[in-house]
Amino acid sequence: MSEKKFPIDSDAIRTLAGLLDETGLTEISVEDGDRKLRVSRGGTVMASAPLPLQAGPAPASGDAAGESRAESDSNHPGAVKSPMVGTVYTAPEPGAPAYVKVGDTVSEGDTLVIIEAMKVMNPIRAPRGGKVTRLLIENGSPVEYGQVLMVLD
Repeated sequence: MSEKKFPIDSDAIRTLAGLLDETGLTEISVEDGDRKLRVSRGGTVMASAPLPLQAGPAPASGDAAGESRAESDSNHPGAVKSPMVGTVYTAPEPGAPAYVKVGDTVSEGDTLVIIEAMKVMNPIRAPRGGKVTRLLIENGSPVEYGQVLMVLD
């Protein structure tokens, strides 16, 4: 499956942000074909396309191992993906032990991480039981919709 980069229209984002200020709305979204752009007051800007956006800088073209590893993680049946854009927390509070670490066995429904989105803490639960084989996020880091957080085997 080939990925296309979703073109970001900075002028459209600025125009929508101006409309938020002008109208007092907290969120505005527009759709153009299969693309959707949403701007929300509170600093969240999210753009989505039928294909997932890449989080962070693109790997160097010579980094075939990194590309194939990311693709295999994404296609892994035990991949736990972020259902939203936000900040991921691996523990219930600072200084507390992490919900899970590599090697832990989890049951379906166990809390794996928390994602804060728009000041709401959202527990991300295990979609199935298994052993945590890879953690692909760090505490306090931003995550994108569809980004693989961890892999369960």
